[in-house]
Amino acid sequence: MGYKEVRDTLKGFLQKILVPIIALLNKTGVTPNFLTWLGFILLLPAVYFLIAGKFVIAAFIILFSSMFDMLDGALARMTDKKTKFGGFLDSTVDRFAEGVLYLGLLVYYTGKNDFNGIILSYSTMFLSFSISYIRARAGGLKIDCEIGLFTRPERLIALIIGLLFNLVVFMLAVISVVSFITVIQRMWLVFTEAQKLDIKK
Repeated sequence: MGYKEVRDTLKGFLQKILVPIIALLNKTGVTPNFLTWLGFILLLPAVYFLIAGKFVIAAFIILFSSMFDMLDGALARMTDKKTKFGGFLDSTVDRFAEGVLYLGLLVYYTGKNDFNGIILSYSTMFLSFSISYIRARAGGLKIDCEIGLFTRPERLIALIIGLLFNLVVFMLAVISVVSFITVIQRMWLVFTEAQKLDIKK
């Protein structure tokens, strides 16, 4: 079983666990878009704790708020409430969330005058945005570009582990390196698939 199959299996397992919660949320009339914004708002206090250097507290806040990132999509799928704007909003708010987290770390390491922390916070944010941008542009070319070792869930898990075990700089380095590999993977995929599309014209 390949990496993508393992990831999809785990995703399916989590969705089964969420079924009772989704049923309850559906009865309350909560919309997927509301959950998307709620998750982002609940994430914001983590930025304060990152800047303050209280990484463990920040990790638990990130972990809790990330539950809503799973719930909004699951609710949309299971209740047939998927919309084009909902998908757009979810992806956009995901970028907001990553941006403010890495900004918090950037501010923290700037205050500590930690050169490695500063560079890695910026490079991680830059590469994370690049991964998402490549997928978005590939979608405009009608090319499915979901491949890669580190998509957003993996980056988030790695960051949380780093925060919990005081390995933030190390984990930022890991995320940056693997994210760079993911960027190359996606660029190569788009290059090869675009050539095939050009030949068919």
